[in-house]
Amino acid sequence: MIERRITRRIAVGQVAIGGGAPIAVQSMTNTMTSDIEATVAQIRALEQAGCEIIRVAVPDRAAAEAIRTLRGHITIPLIADIHFDSRLAVTAMEHGAQGIRINPGNLGGPEKLARVVDAAKRHRVPIRVGVNSGSIEKGLLQQYGYPTPERPDALIASALQNVQLLEAHGFDAIKISIKSSDTLTTIAGYRRLAEQTDYPLHLGVTEAGGLIPGTVKSSVALGILLSEGIGDTFRISLTRDPVEEIRVAYELLRALRIRERGPEMISCPTCGRTRIDLFTLAEQVERKLQTMECTLKVAVMGCVVNGPGEAREADIGIAGGNGVGILFKKGEIYKKVAEADLLPVFLEELDKLEAERKQEC
Repeated sequence: MIERRITRRIAVGQVAIGGGAPIAVQSMTNTMTSDIEATVAQIRALEQAGCEIIRVAVPDRAAAEAIRTLRGHITIPLIADIHFDSRLAVTAMEHGAQGIRINPGNLGGPEKLARVVDAAKRHRVPIRVGVNSGSIEKGLLQQYGYPTPERPDALIASALQNVQLLEAHGFDAIKISIKSSDTLTTIAGYRRLAEQTDYPLHLGVTEAGGLIPGTVKSSVALGILLSEGIGDTFRISLTRDPVEEIRVAYELLRALRIRERGPEMISCPTCGRTRIDLFTLAEQVERKLQTMECTLKVAVMGCVVNGPGEAREADIGIAGGNGVGILFKKGEIYKKVAEADLLPVFLEELDKLEAERKQEC
């Protein structure tokens, strides 16, 4: 059983962060924020996949002002991502941003930071202090050197220095992130930061890469940290459709037995006995499962002979053969169908099973 690190609790909209609250899954849109139609469409797809907090880029005033309209079309809290411009931070909050992500030290000085903090207090908006390896102050780099697994001190010092800037204004609705593109530096940095503060931590590996390298790097770093009880919210950063980030995030939480959302899919890696296109079949089933909320175990197997036995713990499953497929429950065959009908019949059975169990979800 994982013992969570004890942290303060803040709230981003209706989602609690830290203080024992469930670890929240986040993502970020890659549309132009001012393109309302495209941004809403992407956020709704993320909501359906289970995203609990969404962040949008705010590079200009049009993006900041679009937040009010966006919020009218979505159900999850929205965070504005701000770089350098304090005016955009204030405008974003005035237009309904429920959280902002800034680096307090690069907003242009104490007066501009004070205006941002005043707006955050007035609108009851928490601030994420976000520090990346590439955004560390020059003085700290000269003092500590570029962050490495052996010495991530510059990341931690930068984060805590920026937190102190907010605290000096009497502000403490804060969460912190210190991201690196290096897996081991990320692990070492968060471990050390967790020893020095009780603010909630947002985890992530920045610039992690595409689907495979990004999933591996993020899962290693975040999996280790989460298994040690470190982390209150996180994002899997992929050069990919952000919906894929949510899929990876929940599989990571499921693997650690921290949280479960929707069905778990098990599938065989295929072998010489496979006589169907199992890769495509598994992908289509997985897409369906992403829209479901009940916790089921679903199997997609390639071999009619061994499939049901190898996946006997599955609540429901399919296995393909040569021109024919079977559906099974808990290892027992209960229906045979033509191979061409295997997917549609199985999807229909999944809908029936979810309807039966909806009261349990």
